[in-house]
Amino acid sequence: MLSEVAFSVAGNQRPQMEGAAEAMQLSFINGWSNKSVVTEFILLGLSSSWELQVFLFFIFSVFYGAAVLGNILIIITVIIDSHLHSPMYFLLSNLSFTDVCQATFATPKMIADFLNEHKTITFQGCLSQIFFLHVFGGSEMVLLVAMAYDGYIAICKPLYYMTIMNRRVCTVLVGVSWTIGIWHSASHLAFTVNLPFCGPNRVDNFFCDLPLVIKLACLDTYVFEILVLTNSGLLSLMCFLLLLISYTIILATVHHQAFDGMSKALPTLSAHITVVLLFFGPLIFIYIWPFESFPIDKFISVFFTVFTPLLNPMIYILRNKDIKEAMRKLRR
Repeated sequence: MLSEVAFSVAGNQRPQMEGAAEAMQLSFINGWSNKSVVTEFILLGLSSSWELQVFLFFIFSVFYGAAVLGNILIIITVIIDSHLHSPMYFLLSNLSFTDVCQATFATPKMIADFLNEHKTITFQGCLSQIFFLHVFGGSEMVLLVAMAYDGYIAICKPLYYMTIMNRRVCTVLVGVSWTIGIWHSASHLAFTVNLPFCGPNRVDNFFCDLPLVIKLACLDTYVFEILVLTNSGLLSLMCFLLLLISYTIILATVHHQAFDGMSKALPTLSAHITVVLLFFGPLIFIYIWPFESFPIDKFISVFFTVFTPLLNPMIYILRNKDIKEAMRKLRR
């Protein structure tokens, strides 16, 4: 009799327990999906003062236009002038193209946002900015290494220069730079796209910077921060060390063989080294404290996305006699 009662009670409780389990499962699923409700991010920009934003609108419009026009001018000059159809200028024109892309992925939106009260960007737009930032940044790092290798062959092995740096090798070097840039960026996006964002959506910059966006996720991001630091830091460190070794050997060779041909190479070398320092200087600061916020962070972001693409063509135009002469012919 008692066993029949116990069996009956257990039978009545089973549907209730199953219903409670289903309710808990649905609650868990709904709770997780509610964590990813962020559809847009708010960009805090460079300033909240309307007068300063209007001033910055005109300033950065001029800087952006000059950066794009300067780099396009170098590309056109290299294409038109047959004297510049050499490996060095082929790589330089590709560097100018990368600079145009780097200046364009975020700067036009920043300029437009100066005149908008509400500075927002969609979730997909934010991921796109992160993707293109790392594609162009990674590609430019590898391209700078390729230019250093070109300089090394030209200075240290001049008799074999045209044999080693033929058109096929130059094309492969450019292709490798873009492949590494895309791989580097895709590896970041692979985990960022699946992070849950449950509410905080204020990015303290004028574009979606990966460390700032990761910190808004609704979970402990320590592991993801280490992944970002390892990925970007290793690529930057490897490229910087290769550049350091290459230019040390080149400068030592120029110093020991200081004849007329070598002295003519010094302006081009100084231009290359200046561009490398301008590019890697901000990166070194960023990766020393990647997930700490400092007032200078926005200035570094502006320098990296606006001033570096602007200064690169100015440096090559001012320091390279072949470029200056070709532009004089182009103007005439």
